[in-house]
Amino acid sequence: MTRSRAPRSLSPQLRWVLKIIGVALVPIGLAGVLLPVLPGVPFLILAAACFARSSPRLEQWLVNHKFLGPGIVAWRERGAISLKSKTIAIAVMAVSGGAAYVSAAPAFAKIIALVSLTGAALFVGTRPNS
Repeated sequence: MTRSRAPRSLSPQLRWVLKIIGVALVPIGLAGVLLPVLPGVPFLILAAACFARSSPRLEQWLVNHKFLGPGIVAWRERGAISLKSKTIAIAVMAVSGGAAYVSAAPAFAKIIALVSLTGAALFVGTRPNS
């Protein structure tokens, strides 16, 4: 489906660490694909990035997976996010921003949270639809 990248010249220890991180991220990403409140594709994109540097075989398995791969491919090829994912992500950010606003947190913490969430929502909202 997509091109395979040769692992960069990394130490064997770092390759193992990246492989372990990638393996840990896949179930989190799968849970996110199945649960509407957890974004799954970003975890899968990170897992694919870890595998690209540690295990081309695992990267190809993930990228070519019938269920998990399309979101990764859309991001790699076009920087695209599905409209459903955008909607859920922005809605969750809005709820989080509302919770931060009404919380008892200090004003500076609220401002940081609201600015960060606004920036993230703008980034997600301006990506192409997949």
